[in-house]
Amino acid sequence: MLERLNRSMECIEEHLDRTIDVAGLARVAATSEYHLRRMFSALAGMPLSEYVRRRRLTVAGAEVLAGRESLLEIAVRYGYGSGEAFARAFRAMHGVGPGEARRTGAALVSQPRLSFRLTVEGSSSMRYRIVDRPDFTVVGLKARVPLVHAGPNQAMIDFIRGIGPDMVERLHELSDQEPQGIVSVCDDLDPSRAEGTELDYYHGVITSAPAPEGATTLAVPAGTWAVFSTSGPMPQAVQELWRDAFTEWFPSNPYRNRPGPEILRTRLSPDKSEADAELWLPVEREQG
Repeated sequence: MLERLNRSMECIEEHLDRTIDVAGLARVAATSEYHLRRMFSALAGMPLSEYVRRRRLTVAGAEVLAGRESLLEIAVRYGYGSGEAFARAFRAMHGVGPGEARRTGAALVSQPRLSFRLTVEGSSSMRYRIVDRPDFTVVGLKARVPLVHAGPNQAMIDFIRGIGPDMVERLHELSDQEPQGIVSVCDDLDPSRAEGTELDYYHGVITSAPAPEGATTLAVPAGTWAVFSTSGPMPQAVQELWRDAFTEWFPSNPYRNRPGPEILRTRLSPDKSEADAELWLPVEREQG
């Protein structure tokens, strides 16, 4: 998988001055466009589109300083419809406009080319199992919240705190399928998985029972799930579990992420500082 990802990175370099077909990159990487975007974001820490933009402005910056072509010619080559649009994007990345950079030979920001390699650290291993599930239903309360990669998600915390204990108890009583008990369900995530993008968050249960008044439902089709488990301090252990699934497990196993909700079940210690967690990610086997 890493070798194919690196081939797709080479294709980006070859097409910085042309339209980059993400579907074509996905074919090079032998995966789906959806999985490529999510895998790249998890591994690189930025959306694929942001990486392409920064690489183009890095190469364009070198050409601006070289002074062999007009600023408009450089702008058009790298996909900007006007000199003004190019100048805005250039200043946003480099902190200086292209004209001033050319006149003064200013120091510019560089986005290095990315390549991926597998690094083995420590001696820990990930605990996981593969589960085939028929279709099921999530019943709970729903909110639109931002994605937070590290630290507390205050919007999510405030939403959960606003749910009355009576509703939580009613939902808990409805749980009749794995994973048991109250779960956190994230759906409709932005493919980039960029910090601050929004997602649908459900606080509820997996059940065959109808939704109580005031609750909503999410129908989940049948499919295969990779189930990861961990124990440790909150929220770091859970956030690291999510990260490690994408940066370590997927590149090393013959599965790819498929569209669908991501389900987290946590069991907190009495002082809520530690948790046992189980993360369900929708997967499908790689082809070929």
